[in-house]
Amino acid sequence: MSARAKSRGTQMSARAKSRGTQMIIVVGIGADGMAGLPPASRAELARATVVYGSRRQLDLLDDTVTAVRRPWPSPMLPALRTLLDGADGDVHVVASGDPLLHGVGSSLIRIHGAENVAVLPHVSSATLACSRVGWAVQDTEVISLVTADPQTAVRRGGQAVVLSRDAGTPAVLARLLTDTGRGDSEITVLEQLGGPAERRRTATAREWAARPPGDVDDLNVIAVRYLPDERRLGILPDDSYAHDGQITKQPMRAITLAALAPRPGQLLWDVGAGSGSIAIDWCRSGSGCRAVAFERDEKRRGRIADNARAFGVPVTVAGGAPESFDEAPDPDTVFVGGGLTRPGLLEACWERLPDGGRLVANAVTVESEALLAQWYSKHGGDLSRFAHYRGDALGGFTGWRPAMPVTQWVVTK
Repeated sequence: MSARAKSRGTQMSARAKSRGTQMIIVVGIGADGMAGLPPASRAELARATVVYGSRRQLDLLDDTVTAVRRPWPSPMLPALRTLLDGADGDVHVVASGDPLLHGVGSSLIRIHGAENVAVLPHVSSATLACSRVGWAVQDTEVISLVTADPQTAVRRGGQAVVLSRDAGTPAVLARLLTDTGRGDSEITVLEQLGGPAERRRTATAREWAARPPGDVDDLNVIAVRYLPDERRLGILPDDSYAHDGQITKQPMRAITLAALAPRPGQLLWDVGAGSGSIAIDWCRSGSGCRAVAFERDEKRRGRIADNARAFGVPVTVAGGAPESFDEAPDPDTVFVGGGLTRPGLLEACWERLPDGGRLVANAVTVESEALLAQWYSKHGGDLSRFAHYRGDALGGFTGWRPAMPVTQWVVTK
């Protein structure tokens, strides 16, 4: 080994000694095993005393790695938390590809802090997949289904590299795309990327769903070009959703989303959700936005689930409010679009809303309007009334037809 490789391989150890602490060294490895590792990664593994990883990743190591090899237990998360407990020196971890791309490296940094974790990445499976199909990485979304619900990989257009959970993921995704009107989408399943057994197969989602191959490798990613491309930014028109008339209309939905002011990663409670349009537009608005839709009517609950699946957004559908509140995590923001006058509903929403949380409520009846006026008098906030008109035929001319005015209360607790 060259002097440079040895020097780079001991830098992290020296860094740990200078601070008097142990380090977690995460080494990315590809399907080509040790042959594809750069000198610094090889040097780290050569000096390791214990190496953690999945059984498949550990099996890629050769005889130059003399460390004790410890497969991850199931569940894995408790083992990540205690990784440094009783450690006599640095602890090494092997992970697939780039450990910071939906990988264990990110989890370890979150748990132990960046100062205690060093990462030596390999080429990511997403970059390898883009190189095989000729896509620019910066134009390609990366979606992980390793732990997420498969419906979160449904899109209305564009392209993505989908990281699979196992051999069955391509067929599950193909069926979802077909069932949500995206059966013409082009999917390329790439197995054992970068290794000697690499394989590539391309079909439409409809074709794959009808005849899924039975020999897909567990180590696979899916490059998807979503067709037809019907992407739209901003607030969706009403006919984008299946509904029975119980939907916050597009103009009022735009006003309401502005009042809700979603931020990345926040959780919304959509109370009296109807078609789920507010919850879905909330989830579409920013990275990591999630929602729980509370709806009393069973048919509407099914419709909300179908709408959420069609847009690939993380909306959990729950029963009526407030009796179903105990089943849901605390919200960052609450929207009340229906059932305002139900006894105890607004009180239950306010109780579960954390300090600094935002509540937005829309009212169209005199009774619900009066209730909002009372809460406004008690808690402050902003009380507004909106009315809009649409041009409509009036004989041979055009006249204005008013929609029902909406009173909106917005408050931060």
